[in-house]
Amino acid sequence: MTMTRTMIVLGALFYLFLWVLVAKGDHQLLPIVVVPGVLAVMVALGVALNRYMGITPRKQHFEDRHDETEQ
Repeated sequence: MTMTRTMIVLGALFYLFLWVLVAKGDHQLLPIVVVPGVLAVMVALGVALNRYMGITPRKQHFEDRHDETEQ
């Protein structure tokens, strides 16, 4: 769990660093920085629209294996 949090923090710091570079004048990086934000907004709006319309999420197409350690 700590590795996941560490990587999320490092990724966010790198993303912010790219925004700083864009703010300082490196406009070639602008599309690289904008695309993840646009995708996140599109996904969030899609989820909100599905909830508003009452569409249920798709079910899994595979069966879960029972973990042998749980028995």
